[in-house]
This record gives sequence, C-alpha cells and structure tokens, in this order.
Amino acid sequence: MGLREYIIRRLLLLIPILIGVVILIFAVLQIIPPEQRAVIYIRNPRQMQNIEEIIQRHGLRKSAIEQFFDWLKEVLQGNFGYSVYYQEPVLKGLLARFPATVEIVIYSAPLIILFGIWLGTISAVNRDKLPDHLSRILAILGTSLPSFFFGIILIAIFVAQLKWTTIGRVTNIGLLLKRIKAGDFTSYTGLLTIDALLNGDLPLFVDALKHLALPILVMIFIQSATIIRVMRSSMLESLSKTYIVAARAKGLSRKEVIYKHARRNALIPVVTISGLLVGGMLTGLVITETVFNFPGVGNYAATAAQHFDVAVVIAYAMFTAIIFVLANLIVDILYAYIDPRIRLG
Repeated sequence: MGLREYIIRRLLLLIPILIGVVILIFAVLQIIPPEQRAVIYIRNPRQMQNIEEIIQRHGLRKSAIEQFFDWLKEVLQGNFGYSVYYQEPVLKGLLARFPATVEIVIYSAPLIILFGIWLGTISAVNRDKLPDHLSRILAILGTSLPSFFFGIILIAIFVAQLKWTTIGRVTNIGLLLKRIKAGDFTSYTGLLTIDALLNGDLPLFVDALKHLALPILVMIFIQSATIIRVMRSSMLESLSKTYIVAARAKGLSRKEVIYKHARRNALIPVVTISGLLVGGMLTGLVITETVFNFPGVGNYAATAAQHFDVAVVIAYAMFTAIIFVLANLIVDILYAYIDPRIRLG
C-alpha cells in the first residue's frame, strides 16, 4: 500500500470516529436541564427572555433521537449557541481567542520538540555520565513542578521585580483595539507578532514577543520533559540493536551511527508524543493562559466552566475532540512516512 492510499484510508476512518464523538457529547448534554441547554439555540441576547419558547420550538422535551438531529443540524450550520457569561455568540468567541493560543503554540512547539529530541539524544549517548544526570534532573523537574508554580516564579522575577514586561497579550490592549477600530491597524491573521510585522509596526512586534516569552518559557520547561524521557529511552533501545553494532563494525563514524541510523528509528515514539502534545496545546493552555492572563481558548473555556456557561463548554468539547482527531491523523501520516513498514503492514 502506498502512502497516498494509506492517507485516504485514515481519512475514511475519521468519519466513524467523529460520529462517535458527536454522539458522546450529545449524550453528556442530555444530563443538563432543558432550561440551560436552550442557550445553545440562541443567536442573540434578546432571545434570552424567551427561554421557554426556545425549549418548545426546538423540542428540548422531545425524545433523545429527535433532539439529537435538531442539535446536529444547528452544529452543522455553525451555530453553537450564545454565551450567557461573555454575552456573545460562542463561535465568535472561540474564533476570536484561538489565534492567541495558536501564537503560543507556533513559537513554543518547535522549540519543545527540538530541545526534547536534542537533550534526549545527548542523555542516551552519554548514559550515566554528567550530561545524562543533568538532563534527567531537568526532566524530573519539568514533570514534577506545576506549570502555575513556575509561571508565578517568572512573573515575580520578570514582571514584579525587573519590570521587563507585563502579563496579558500586549501592554496596552485598549489602545490596540482603538487603532483597529479606527483603521490604523489591520488584523490579518489574529497573530499579533505577524500582524505587527505586516503593518510595519516594529514596537508592537517587540512588545507582543516580550509578552509571549514567559508563557513560551513555561511551556518549554514543562512540556519538553516528557519528550526528553521518551527520546532517551527510545534512543537507548535503538543503540542496543544489532544493526547499530553492524554499522559500527563497518567502520561508520560515531556521528553517522548516532544521527543517521539510531536517532531516525528512535524518533517513532517521539512523533506520537509530539503530535498529541501539539494537539493538546492547540485546545488551550488552561493554566498557563490563566496565570499570564493570556486571552486564549483555554482561559476562555475555563472561565466559562466556572460560570456554568453550557454553550461554551459544549462547543469547547467539540472543538477539543476535532483537534485531537486531526492530531492523531497527522501522527499516523508521519508514522507512515518515517517507517514504511507501518503502511505496508
């Protein structure tokens, strides 16, 4: 089976998975009383005064089967309801906050993966030596320390003491919003660093980058720990294989044996971890975004959950499920690319 046929097969398998996810989310939704479920069908705040009418119109006291198809029809039309707490359509809220999360991910994810692979490789090659001990200590700290604890330490040093930056996404968000409204600043992508460059605003680019630095540092410290440990154990296993012994016997250099032969095979489990890690980060960095007051989807959903904003929570569950399904698809494709035996099996 070729790579193209393998990808097509994986795409077809997504259909029953997504159907299962939708059914599961709807089943959980049935636990919630009709009065609170009604907000999912609201499109503007004025309808909040007619909750009972909405319940009757959408048959929220009908059978579960009838309710399921009514709800699915709304979802397929992109209507996830109205947020009672944020006073805005849910889809609008998610789309407005998603770029903030993406901005952290696109800068931190490559650094997390590359740093984890690099340090994991060094640790395995120098087994039981000083570099190995230091990397293992770093990995243990990364997996043990809560992200909010490390985040508070960084805030205390760089925000409270050094006054190097502030929490949030930009120093003066009010001024930025006024500029956007006045047409002095165009938001092309929603990513502040990129939009600042496209608008030729270098001071805003530097300011946005400074606000990203601390959340990115937290993510690198916490998330790379898992990749370091997986890469180290996978690399140690690869180095013990007979083909590595044969490569050394042929007279290949130490660099060729490690980086060309051993590391390529050691990357397979790391691909899985990295794909799921990036997928998880895209669904929102709840704690990190909350600590740094960063307006991403994680902070958005966590605040909505605290106020029992049902429409937001359900939409976020759907959003999370789709992201993880797509992340698994990408991981499977990368698997097949790295190891042809997978798609030929």
